[in-house]
Amino acid sequence: MTTRITVALGDRSYPILIEAGLLDRAADHLAPLARGRTLAIVTDANVEGHATALHETLAAAGVRSEAIVLPPGESTKSWDQLAALCDRLLALGVERGDHVVALGGGVIGDVVGFACAILKRGCHFVQIPTTLLAQVDSSVGGKTAINTRAGKNLIGAFHQPALVLIDPDVLDTLPDRELRAGYAEVVKYGLIDDPAFFAWCEAHGDALIAGDRDARLYAIAHAVAAKARIVAADEHETNGTRALLNLGHTFGHALEAEAGFSGALIHGEGVAAGCALAFAFSAAHGLCPTEDAARVAVHWRSVGLPDGLAAAGIGASGARLVDHMRHDKKMAAGTLPFLLARGIGATFLDRTVDLADVAAFLDAQPR
Repeated sequence: MTTRITVALGDRSYPILIEAGLLDRAADHLAPLARGRTLAIVTDANVEGHATALHETLAAAGVRSEAIVLPPGESTKSWDQLAALCDRLLALGVERGDHVVALGGGVIGDVVGFACAILKRGCHFVQIPTTLLAQVDSSVGGKTAINTRAGKNLIGAFHQPALVLIDPDVLDTLPDRELRAGYAEVVKYGLIDDPAFFAWCEAHGDALIAGDRDARLYAIAHAVAAKARIVAADEHETNGTRALLNLGHTFGHALEAEAGFSGALIHGEGVAAGCALAFAFSAAHGLCPTEDAARVAVHWRSVGLPDGLAAAGIGASGARLVDHMRHDKKMAAGTLPFLLARGIGATFLDRTVDLADVAAFLDAQPR
């Protein structure tokens, strides 16, 4: 059975379809978008097998497709790879009315979405996310970007997909580390405003990671519905609602930057450690019960995710990590808003945090 969730954005609304085995039936949904033209499928070397399967499925339905294979990893979110991708799409004759398929994880979704935002002043794209992180977070909501030396996701655009197809079965080939990293984004929705879902994660997280199909379907649908609701209420992050989705990211991006945006600390691991730090900071300042902060850290440890600086392998000083934060795209008039918590499921935006306090807090953390 297909779960259908709509991101309600007026005439730019789009459906998210979630179903086990959906990739095998993707032609049913992509053929009408192809309009008799060749579909460009952009993927990376790690998921070429899925791209080949999609190409064969489309061919059986009479749809022509051509794959563009990018290098895997965060380094693909760069000016050079963006330019090369745009050149390839232009060489294929992609028109403004065409749909480009982004088949891969968050890196592919980000760079393809950004390319489609600027190619001929905007063409359409379809997200087919192949990682848990992309399925529950980056494939939904239209945030697209590349990285620069100054920081992560600093160059980008809001550009909504036309369609999102989510097949939990593709997670069976996902490396265990990537699966755990994606799970951090699942738990985040419980920490933001849904304590009952966090409790569900405590009870079922191990089963989800171990491959339980029902647990994965439930968690993905629940997380996607939560994100769709938030995006519909605050598409461009202007009223503070969508900013809640950044829980853990301000701390986490600083840790990723210190790790050089490398495989030493992948995004979901940074988010997990960042969430733990946000709760610990909140507890240290009397905002959040210490038992709630401890509960978050315990859950991360129980599923093999980092719960702070030591587990993330970060030994930098608080001042150095805060310097990374100063490059955060949310910085405004010298002030950086932080997502803090009054408890599990009670996240709020605080624009009064002193970065000197953050540095001192980080210096006090175990290394």
